[in-house]
Amino acid sequence: MIVEQVLENKTNFKADKDSEKSIRSVVKSISWRVIGTIDTILISWIITGQVKTAFSIGAIELITKMLLYFFHERVWNSIKWGRK
Repeated sequence: MIVEQVLENKTNFKADKDSEKSIRSVVKSISWRVIGTIDTILISWIITGQVKTAFSIGAIELITKMLLYFFHERVWNSIKWGRK
């Protein structure tokens, strides 16, 4: 069922590009990263019981996750598997 929905709603890059401006993607990426970091801070606070430690972990996680994602994307851009 999910696969059928994906196949029915399949779009190409041009259609996707025309439907959403780049700035929207940037804002969505930033908002998602903020949500992820808040989640990490809350989990860290629950586990450690220390707000300062939780914020320290969240700050480090914010930077490392963005760097890891950047390199992850660069590696995937070099892989031809699954492309036409």
